[in-house]
Amino acid sequence: MSKNKDKITYRRMASKTIQGLKILYKNSPHMVISTILNSVWTALSPYIGIYMSALIITELSGNRDRDRLTMLVLVTLALAAAVALISGLLNKYKNTYGGMANFFRGMGNYTKKQLDMDFADADSQKTKDTYSTITQNVNSAGWGLVYLLSRVEDLIKGVFTIIGGVALTVTLFTTRVPDGSSLTFLNNPICIILVVAVMIGVTLLAPMCSNKASSYWSKYIGDHNLANRLAAFHSFLGTEEKYSLDVRMYNQHKMSEKYNCDKSGIFMSEGMFAHFARRGMGAFSSLGSGIGTLFSGLAYVYVCLKALGGAFGIGYVTQYVAAITSVSGGLTQTLSTLGQLKANTPFLEMSLEYLEIPHSMYKGSLTVEKRLDRDYEIEFRDVSFRYPGSENYALRHVNVKFKVGERLAVVGENGSGKTTFILLLCRLYDPTEGGILLNGINITKYNYREYLDVFSVVFQDFKLPAFKLGEVVASSMKYDGDKATDCLVKTGFGDRLRQLPSGLETTLYTEVDQNGVNVSGGEAQKIALARALYKDSPFIVLDEPTAALDPMAEAEIYSNFNDIVGDKTAIYISHRLSSCRFCDEIAVFDHGSIVQKGSHDELIEQTGKYSELWNAQAQYYMEEQQA
Repeated sequence: MSKNKDKITYRRMASKTIQGLKILYKNSPHMVISTILNSVWTALSPYIGIYMSALIITELSGNRDRDRLTMLVLVTLALAAAVALISGLLNKYKNTYGGMANFFRGMGNYTKKQLDMDFADADSQKTKDTYSTITQNVNSAGWGLVYLLSRVEDLIKGVFTIIGGVALTVTLFTTRVPDGSSLTFLNNPICIILVVAVMIGVTLLAPMCSNKASSYWSKYIGDHNLANRLAAFHSFLGTEEKYSLDVRMYNQHKMSEKYNCDKSGIFMSEGMFAHFARRGMGAFSSLGSGIGTLFSGLAYVYVCLKALGGAFGIGYVTQYVAAITSVSGGLTQTLSTLGQLKANTPFLEMSLEYLEIPHSMYKGSLTVEKRLDRDYEIEFRDVSFRYPGSENYALRHVNVKFKVGERLAVVGENGSGKTTFILLLCRLYDPTEGGILLNGINITKYNYREYLDVFSVVFQDFKLPAFKLGEVVASSMKYDGDKATDCLVKTGFGDRLRQLPSGLETTLYTEVDQNGVNVSGGEAQKIALARALYKDSPFIVLDEPTAALDPMAEAEIYSNFNDIVGDKTAIYISHRLSSCRFCDEIAVFDHGSIVQKGSHDELIEQTGKYSELWNAQAQYYMEEQQA
C-alpha cells in the first residue's frame, strides 16, 4: 500500500485545473464556452420561477387583486417561455460541442500530442507507460483531463447557485418580526448570527465528509494505477486478437483467472478500496449525505418560525425555503467539487506531464529541393548512435554514401543495427555523434516534414489501417484512382483488386466496417509496397517487410520491386543475404558497425562477415532441401 506523499493543496489544484482548462480551450474553445454558459444559466434560471411563484402566492394569500394576479401570471408565463427558449439554445450549443464530444476531444489531446512529439519521445518506454496509465485512469473513472471539464461545470453551477440563492435569501434575515410577537427574539442580531453560523457549519460539514471520502483515491494513486494496469491486461486478455491463438491453444486465460477471481485484489470485494468503503471512506460518504438532510430541516424551522411571527406572508416561505436550500446545495456542491478536483489533481498532473513533453529535436527550416532529375546524395559521416537511456551504442562510426538510382542492401544478423540505420536515415532519431548529409547539407537543417517526404518506407512491422483500399494506398481520403490502381498492379495485387466487391472503395479488415475484406499477410505486403510507390519519393526503403516469408518468396518480391522503382534510390534491408544479390552495393553490419562494403561478387570472395553469413545460410538451405 503506497501513499501519494506530496500534499495536494488547493493552490496546487487550482494551478493544474487552470492549466488543464487552457489546453481544453485551445483544442476546442466552443466546448469550454458552451459548458460555462450552460452552467451559469442552469444555476440561475430556476430562481426566476421561484421569485415569480412567491409573488403570486403572496398575492393569492393577501389582497387577491385580479389585475395584479393577471399581470403576474402573464409575466411568469413569458419568463418561463424565455427561460425554456434560452435553455434550449444553450443546450443545443453545449450538446454540439459537449457530451461525448467532451470525451473524444479530451482524449484527442493525447492523440494530437502523440503525433506531434519527437519520435524518440513517442518511442520511449516511459512515454508508453505514462499513456497506458492515463488511458486506464480514464477507463476507470474518467480521471485526468477528460474528468476536468465536467467537474468545472459542477463548480460553476455551485458558485452561481450560491449567488442566486443569496440574492433571494438576504431579506429573510433583514425582514423583522413585528413587535408584540413572542418570536421577536428572532430579530436579535445574535440570534441571526447564530442561525447563519449553524447553517454554514452544517453545510460545510457535509462536503468535508464527502471530500474526505474522495481523498482516498488520490492518496493511494500508486495502488490505483497499478490495479488499473493489471485489470486492463488480465480482464481483456481473452479478447485481444494478437493473443487469441496462443490463449486458445495453451489455455492461457487460466493464468488470468487467479487475478480476476482474487477477492483480495485492490478493487475487489475484499480488497483495499472495499476495506476503505466499509470503514473510513464509506462512513464519511454516508455522514455527508445525512448532514445534508439535517440542513434542510433547520432551514424549514427557521423560515416557518419567522412566518409564524408575522415577518412575511406564506408566499415568501416558498421563496426562502427554496432559495436557502439551494444556497446550501450550491455550497455543498462547490466544496464537494473542489474536493473532487483535488482528488483528480495527481491524475491531471500525469496528463499534463505527458502533454507537455518538450520538443528536443530541431525541426530545421531549409526547403528540400524538389529535383526533377532526383539527383540526391545521402552520406553518413562518422555516425554513432545510442538509444536514450542506454549506455551501449547501437551504431558506431558508420560511414556510407549512396546516390540516386543506386540499390543499396543493408545486411547483417538480427540486432546488428540495420533498423537503427534506417531510423536515423529517416530522421526519426538524430545521431548521437557525427552527421547525416543530404546533398552536402546536414539533414537537421532541412524542414523536418519536407525531409520525411523524401522517403517512402515499408517497415518490418508495417500496419495497414482499416480504411478503404484507395485511401490506404494514397494515405489520404482523396486519391487518384488510376494511380492507386497502377501501383497495386505493379506490386502484384491486380488480380485480387479485380475480385474485390467495391474495388478501391473496399474497406480493409472488419474493425470499422462489417462488410470489410480481410487480406492475407502476403497481400498486405503488396498493398504496403503500393503505398510506398504511390508516395513517389526519390528514396524507397524496404526494412525487412517480408521477414515472415521464405527466402525464395522474399527474393522474388525484392527483385520485382527493384524493376518497378526505376530511377529511384532503393535501400533493401534483410538478414537473408540471398534476397539482395541484385543490389549495386551491400553494406554488412555487425555489432553496430559497417564491417564490409561492396558488391555480392566482391564480398563473397573476401574472408569476412559476409562470406561467413552467406556460407552459413547456404549450408542451412542445402541441408533443408536434402531433408
